[in-house]
Amino acid sequence: MTHHHFDIQRFDVIDSTNTYLLDQARSGAPSRLVAVADHQTAGRGRLDRRWESPAGAALLMSVLLRVPLEPGQLHLATAAVALAAVAAVDQSCGLAPDLKWPNDLVIEDAKVAGILAEIDLSAADGVPAIVVGIGINLTWPGPPEVGGTCLLDATGVTVERDVLLDLVLSELAGRVDQLGESEGRAVLISELSERLVTIGRRVRVMMADGEVEGHAVGLSPEGHLLVDTENGILEVAAGDVIHLRPA
Repeated sequence: MTHHHFDIQRFDVIDSTNTYLLDQARSGAPSRLVAVADHQTAGRGRLDRRWESPAGAALLMSVLLRVPLEPGQLHLATAAVALAAVAAVDQSCGLAPDLKWPNDLVIEDAKVAGILAEIDLSAADGVPAIVVGIGINLTWPGPPEVGGTCLLDATGVTVERDVLLDLVLSELAGRVDQLGESEGRAVLISELSERLVTIGRRVRVMMADGEVEGHAVGLSPEGHLLVDTENGILEVAAGDVIHLRPA
């Protein structure tokens, strides 16, 4: 298998692949270090939610990226991983998931994968270390209260974890290069816009300073979500989105 210069570390059991790579980043580990685990004992998602699946039931991986991004561009590392995962699932199962802003892969609105990005800014050269973790449900849809799905249930295809890993990294390699240049970032934002099922939906956005409802109408040139609210267009750089049913 070709991994396009990614260095892969494999674990049977680990607390969190994200935590491992953040520790490695603080010790000076280079870009494109990848951690893959059969099982995580302290996996987590956005807003400190616990994320856990049975051993071997998901592709659990994190990647360390060192890309000279401005603070308002850091979210594009998540987009690059999400878009790589969409393409990889399409190649392996014949079905491309949609993207729910900012970090979920969904099939018919059921979550099949989640992404969590974390950042370390301690490098002397000022280039942020971005750790992006993703869990893709292969054979287990998650706990019933989540209302998720898995690739086996959604497509009828049994995907080998290492095959999907190889496809994700192959798709990610070029997108990492795009992150480092303005034209490449514009291409990523355009691709993200085409994949986002959030656009056109009525949404509730929960942010650090409150929440707002409106219609998601597109992305800004920086890739931030644009929401048409009763007070005008709101540009959302970070937040948690709930898709609302039509009134």
